[in-house]
Amino acid sequence: MDRIYLNQMEFYGYHGVFAEENKLGQKFIIDVILEIDLQAAGETDNLMKTINYAEVYSICQTIVENKTFKLIEAVAETIAEELLANYMNVQACTIKVTKPNPPIPGHYHSVAVEITRIRK
Repeated sequence: MDRIYLNQMEFYGYHGVFAEENKLGQKFIIDVILEIDLQAAGETDNLMKTINYAEVYSICQTIVENKTFKLIEAVAETIAEELLANYMNVQACTIKVTKPNPPIPGHYHSVAVEITRIRK
């Protein structure tokens, strides 16, 4: 299956289990992989045969910036559900949500979850 990648989209959101995370917010990084047959798009050079990347960005932005979740797992799940509901030609999607500065002790670059959902 062919793939479309949207890499390291950055948004500011208010997700976390601690009250300060919901009040102060922080940066989140979203990666999306869409599995779709792109042959017709490649052969015709027609946007209608593929996925509009700007629309996918907007869906992710709306979810991350306008909703609040305790878990980044819920952020990922909501994005996957919305993309599969909006794009019937997407056979599967992989969503990675990275939280660069979680309020937990220790030295590390970030924490992240990655999920893959397949159309049923």
